[in-house]
Amino acid sequence: MNLQHLLVVIDPTREDQPALTRARWIAQRCGARLELLACEFNPALDNALLLDRNDLDGAQRNLLDERLAWLQKLAAPLQEAGLDVHCEVRWGKPLHRQVVLHCEQSQPDLVLKSAHHHNLLRRLFLTNNDWQLIRHCPQPLWLVQHREWAGNTLCAALDPLHAGDATATLDNRLIVVARELEQRLQLEARYLHAWMALPHTLAFNAELLADYDDYVLRTEAHHRDAFHALLARYPQIAPERASLGQGFAEEVIPSYVKEHDIDLLLMGAVARGQIDNALIGQTAERVFEEIECDLLVIRPAT
Repeated sequence: MNLQHLLVVIDPTREDQPALTRARWIAQRCGARLELLACEFNPALDNALLLDRNDLDGAQRNLLDERLAWLQKLAAPLQEAGLDVHCEVRWGKPLHRQVVLHCEQSQPDLVLKSAHHHNLLRRLFLTNNDWQLIRHCPQPLWLVQHREWAGNTLCAALDPLHAGDATATLDNRLIVVARELEQRLQLEARYLHAWMALPHTLAFNAELLADYDDYVLRTEAHHRDAFHALLARYPQIAPERASLGQGFAEEVIPSYVKEHDIDLLLMGAVARGQIDNALIGQTAERVFEEIECDLLVIRPAT
């Protein structure tokens, strides 16, 4: 994973810009150049009746020029600190579509965007734009939280039991990215797999009920063997950095993140079809709602 070109999605509606703060932290450690992107759209200037097209175009350009000047003010302190910063504005909606289009043109190595949080609970809250970027952003997507950033630890959530090769490839990519971030950003990398046997209350026949304890042990051994086989490809990973958690992922992952004070959670996004493309699994939204750290979403390589 290269970290030479970071695209930072700037939100013009807010004063704080957590994604920009995080991008600066990354750039200072790996010498990346920053591209600040703001997307602007006003329906009154898009297709107004009784107004000349040239007048509308001119008004759009004026608005974009104002936004560009604002971006350049944000960039000035970073440039004074010696960072290479470029500013770009786009006209159009929705935001996620404009970001994807810009990614296709500029080919950044990483996209950073500030996430929202609940007023009372400082937890990651994904908007529709966030979800759409998870689905369609061709580059790795770093969603930035609002809590104080320590920059010490990361955790890659892995799923070694997969139905297809795409997920297997993705697990390996998550490990490679985690190790690269550990080396380049000095983040201590940990690896987690959550497993869950069929609950006793859902056992569907008498034979399973009679042998339930053995079934749980066999299920755990199956997951442990798959997890260890995956990590065995990377002998540099110390055994104490790998954890197998029993329980539903939406419970195990947030608990692990809190217990180990994780700063960055890595998860893989896999499209699961047109109907239920919830992408990181059916539990994704519940996981995100409970974590208090940054989230880095990795898609399979194409």
